[in-house]
Amino acid sequence: MIVTGKARSQTMGGRRFDRSFLTLAIGILALLWSLPTSAAEPATVAFTLDFPGSDPEHYSISVQSDGRARYECSAKISDESEDRETYQTEFTFSEATRARIFDLTAQARYFSGKIDSGNRKIANTGAKKLAYKDGQRESAAAYNFSSQPAVQQLTTLFQGVAATLEFGRRLAHNHRYQKLALDDELKRMEDEARRGDLVELQAVKPLLQEIYDDSSVMNVVRARAQRIMEMGPAAAGGR
Repeated sequence: MIVTGKARSQTMGGRRFDRSFLTLAIGILALLWSLPTSAAEPATVAFTLDFPGSDPEHYSISVQSDGRARYECSAKISDESEDRETYQTEFTFSEATRARIFDLTAQARYFSGKIDSGNRKIANTGAKKLAYKDGQRESAAAYNFSSQPAVQQLTTLFQGVAATLEFGRRLAHNHRYQKLALDDELKRMEDEARRGDLVELQAVKPLLQEIYDDSSVMNVVRARAQRIMEMGPAAAGGR
């Protein structure tokens, strides 16, 4: 086969084009590999409490910078039983609370140093830990009591969230096994919500809705579940 000068030129030009395209593709891939992983990994703040003899005796809450969160605990199945269960649930923080958590974390310098007050005269209220992680840093600090305002506020906030989710755990059990116990549990929940002791009530709203929609539950109980669902942030720890 005889290749003319014009055809030879086109063939060589095509090869040059192929090599240029390959070089460009390699360059793009190298750039992508060099990008920091933090772009794909949301930052996470976690709070853990271990307090043997209490109920729950262990729980942890982790929240990502996009608001997605996870709660897990080890607690008694019910007040009438000493049997324990491991409970887990996922939910999404409200934007206001999510932003507050990460703002307070920044004020606490991402827990990179000592946060415990060191005062041994303060009663033991459980072994607590705050941790922070993103694509560039990872730090954690343990404490019983901290004199840092940001850490104190985070502790109160996370404990309020845990209290809300513990009501959710007990209500789920009672709704399935002890419907007559729902009234007392919801009374306590309503009282604590009105005092502002519960945070992120929307995390258990699906469960409250299930109770409200259940025609086999007493009307007074369903009405109480509805009132709790209608409470705004100001009445539910949104301070």
